[in-house]
Amino acid sequence: MRPSSLNSLFAPISSLPGVGPRLSKLFSNLLGADDELGEPLVVDLLWHLPSGLVDRRQRPTISEAVPGTVATLRVTVDRHRPSPPGRSRAPYRVQCHDETGDLTLVFFHSNAQWLEKTLPVGEVRWVSGQIEEFGGALQIVHPDHIVDEDDFAKLPLLEPIYPRTAGLSGKVIAKAATAAVEAVPDLPEWQDAAWLKRRTFPGFKAALAHVHHPQEPSEAAEESQNWQRLAYDELLAGQLALTIVRSRMKKAGGKARVGDGHIQTKIIDALPFSLTGSQAEAVKDILADLAAPTRMLRLLQGDVGSGKTVVGLLAISVVAESGSQSAFMAPTELLARQHFRTIAPLAEAAGLTAAILTGRETAKERKPILAGLAEGSIDILVGTHALFQSEVDFADLGLAVVDEQHRFGVHQRLALAAKGEAVDMLVMTATPIPRTLLLTHYGDMDVTKLTEKPAGRKPVSTAVVSLDRLSDVVTRVQRAVDTGAQVYWVCPLVDESDVLDVASAEERFAALKPVFGDRVALIHGRMSGAEKDAVMRRFIDGAVRVLVATTVIEVGVDVPDASVMIIEHAERFGLAQLHQLRGRVGRGRAESSCLLLYKGPLGETSRARLEIMRETEDGFRIAEEDLRLRGGGEVLGTRQSGMPEFRVVRTGVHLDMLEAARDDARLALERDPALTGARGEALRTLLYLFRKDAAMRLIEAG
Repeated sequence: MRPSSLNSLFAPISSLPGVGPRLSKLFSNLLGADDELGEPLVVDLLWHLPSGLVDRRQRPTISEAVPGTVATLRVTVDRHRPSPPGRSRAPYRVQCHDETGDLTLVFFHSNAQWLEKTLPVGEVRWVSGQIEEFGGALQIVHPDHIVDEDDFAKLPLLEPIYPRTAGLSGKVIAKAATAAVEAVPDLPEWQDAAWLKRRTFPGFKAALAHVHHPQEPSEAAEESQNWQRLAYDELLAGQLALTIVRSRMKKAGGKARVGDGHIQTKIIDALPFSLTGSQAEAVKDILADLAAPTRMLRLLQGDVGSGKTVVGLLAISVVAESGSQSAFMAPTELLARQHFRTIAPLAEAAGLTAAILTGRETAKERKPILAGLAEGSIDILVGTHALFQSEVDFADLGLAVVDEQHRFGVHQRLALAAKGEAVDMLVMTATPIPRTLLLTHYGDMDVTKLTEKPAGRKPVSTAVVSLDRLSDVVTRVQRAVDTGAQVYWVCPLVDESDVLDVASAEERFAALKPVFGDRVALIHGRMSGAEKDAVMRRFIDGAVRVLVATTVIEVGVDVPDASVMIIEHAERFGLAQLHQLRGRVGRGRAESSCLLLYKGPLGETSRARLEIMRETEDGFRIAEEDLRLRGGGEVLGTRQSGMPEFRVVRTGVHLDMLEAARDDARLALERDPALTGARGEALRTLLYLFRKDAAMRLIEAG
């Protein structure tokens, strides 16, 4: 049970003064809505920290004011100059002065009545905003604040700037955030006393108050003691949750799964290549885990094309030899069907029965699959989220293999494990993950790395080309297609955008159609599963030679004859994504190339990204560089996936505290496994504050 002391923070955001149904809906757009209440909670607003500050402490006279800076000025109102009749688009101007000069306040689409009331002629007002020069005179367009002498003390001279959403002003967010901080009760300290003293961290509520309402700019900086305190709280909550999940899964007991090797041998014999040293080592680790009486929880981390699927299948073979079933889960239907195409013939060669279950199978198709699972005649089920559904019952699920784990949350992992008794878990990712992020998001797992590529994988030559040379690129693609090559052409968006000057996939397809005719096709995420499959089938069969696509083809799609990858507006992609896309080529016998098309001028970060892609194919080095350039959330694509993203931690600033948080979490749970002591109770509060409810349920369940 969540402690009653947190009730004020787990109340709906509409419980804050001034937040009615309309604002609650806008806050839902900004913060996301709680599943039960249908709107955000007060605690969600606590973690919505300012992204910057406006410093209004400069109080020059009008003659001292510098265009391009924010200033707070004491002025006397002289006269109003409303928009001329019939010219509603013309601005409303208010002329003001002080003893040193004149200032014009400019308002568009104004409410004359409100302006006359707010800025009465002859009265003194304080105005704050960006100083601009227009026609040789100084002006402020739409001042941020207008107050009289009495209210000047309430003017926020250091004003936090919050990330916003349409219709929600910074002032409204700031006012609600102030109320949220005031709602924080006095909570017991959960941090270790010696660590707190060594780092000279403030208390929890004081840290929140200083970050949301600083008295000095340094108090709200990401490097400040206040922000570091909150970041460490988040790291500690995350490490506690992972350690609890791991210890409970280990404690739940496992089943020793030992095979005689007859199915495994048949699969290895059916492979068109020999296992690499890395694959053999990974299989050895996994077999040792499966043979142990504890549950396996292992992350198989391999670069693009390193052969993870085969390792997963060899784990499945041992489980089949021990008499149990396996599930193989992928994040998308496209990827699930590709895995099935790889697994089904190898399974058949070894005498195993494999089936696939996604959201697309009809009730008629599902019926025999569900029956086969329940009676045990299906050994391997490949699928998507459809595997979680309550009607999916296994006779004896022994192993769950989860591909692209970062797209599934811990909750989903636990849901799949609940489909059987003592289910072993093998998680695979093709996104090489820097060590710090491994600890952050996969700290509950043992890790195996595949560091070699299978024999026959050719290096991919990478070139960086300006979009000004687009016609040359099309000519080059024509030549490549005429000599039998297949080409991916990746664009960032599906259709034309008014916001970004980016060639869309549909626009590019239309431009290439006259050149390639029926040999060019289009695939994107808005198409139905059946439509995508039909296009991919034509590409795999070779009828389509140029596939124009969005990043729907990023993960796992395998077409051995594709040897050219063109990524348009490569400067708009992250390093990890560029690396994933490039990994779609170089899988066959042909020499392969990747063209990164960019639109100049390039910023420093974009230039560095493209240079790294040109220099190396080492996914682990690329991931480290991506972390350095963009931060951890982006490396793992948290915005698009179920990854637990940080609310407070800034990866470039705070991850040096991760090891300490990990050690602290382990020690706390060793000393007090049920978290029932004084510090243990305080740590429970911390877990709730950061919404680690899954971990709390495990603690409660013992």
